[in-house]
Amino acid sequence: MKMTQEKISHFFETLHKETTVESFKTIYDEKVSFKDPFNQVEEIQSVYKIFAHMYENLENPRFVITEYIGKENVAYVKWDFIFTFKGEKNENSFEGVSRLVMNDEDKVISHTDYWDAAEHIYERMPLIGSLLRFIKRKIAKG
Repeated sequence: MKMTQEKISHFFETLHKETTVESFKTIYDEKVSFKDPFNQVEEIQSVYKIFAHMYENLENPRFVITEYIGKENVAYVKWDFIFTFKGEKNENSFEGVSRLVMNDEDKVISHTDYWDAAEHIYERMPLIGSLLRFIKRKIAKG
């Protein structure tokens, strides 16, 4: 089965706490490389652990796919990530893009996420957030 927009969108939009590593194997190659602002790992088991960790630390995390551009063996997937920090009531969200590269078996061999960790995570922390917002204002004023 060809890796399609529908298959990729369905996988990420239906991820949940009980998603198994076997489910990950439907779209990822065993030797997949994964990189985001916090992680850089090789192999499907490590990728699975990153997503499992997300469910341990956040309430109701989910992805909504908003755009998909594919050409040959590469796809760019734009998404909204929606979640609540444990113990909080306010829902948070941010936008990101994933670059997916598929092999000849139509399995993802490279998954790189692009999103602004400073804006979406660090700036929401009390002390470091104040410092980052101050630096951002100084740079913006030139």
